[in-house]
Amino acid sequence: MILKDKVVIITGAGPGMGQAVCRGAAAEGARVVISARSVDAINALRDEIVAAGGQAIAVPCDVAETDQCQALAQAAIDQWGRIDGLVNSAYYHPDWGPLDAHAIEQVLQAMNVNAVGALRMAQAVIPTMKAQKAGAIVNVSTLATRKPMPGEGGYAMAKAALNQMTRQLAVELGGTGIRVNTALMGWMMGAPLHGFIAGLGEGGPAFQAQRASEIPVGHIPPDKDCAKAVYFLLSDYASEVTGAALDVNGGDWVAP
Repeated sequence: MILKDKVVIITGAGPGMGQAVCRGAAAEGARVVISARSVDAINALRDEIVAAGGQAIAVPCDVAETDQCQALAQAAIDQWGRIDGLVNSAYYHPDWGPLDAHAIEQVLQAMNVNAVGALRMAQAVIPTMKAQKAGAIVNVSTLATRKPMPGEGGYAMAKAALNQMTRQLAVELGGTGIRVNTALMGWMMGAPLHGFIAGLGEGGPAFQAQRASEIPVGHIPPDKDCAKAVYFLLSDYASEVTGAALDVNGGDWVAP
């Protein structure tokens, strides 16, 4: 259990990556603070984790609201007295479409949630982590910031800002004991992609097979396995890693 007894806040705990991280972190021994806007979803996930023998609380939060971010951090302190990790997984994905014709309002919302929302959460937990002289922040980003994909421009722009936030905070927090890293996720098998493939109708299986054949590991990586990279970055095994960007995409994009 590489996260035994660590108190970890996870935002964006909706279907897919966020929920996978919550389940896996709890299985690795973390005390998990589950957060998203949907009260029913996070309560159900909390109950599932507790029933399996894990420790978790559910705290609703919209990361676009500073007061809610502060309240989320305080809830972790009230429950367990500390904050060891933060996973910024909350996101907003604009409509798919060419960037030159994109609705600016949607691009601004993506920035507000994906990048500024993560900064709001970082600002909420950093004072506690500084007092502890230890802490780890993991920002969940995307392959689309490495390998531009048509239609993902607004989303990728916001996630690219998140990538830079990692680098900036890692340098500025030098000497505090706080580490900040990014995990860049590629195509992942999970609830969102299952829904996308189902929406393709009869062409879904062929699309999935083609996409899998284009990824060097030979399959579309499951979100629960991609989440393991996040646990590593949160854990003491990554004690000497900060300001890093870890690509988790099955080789779909290979860093130079």
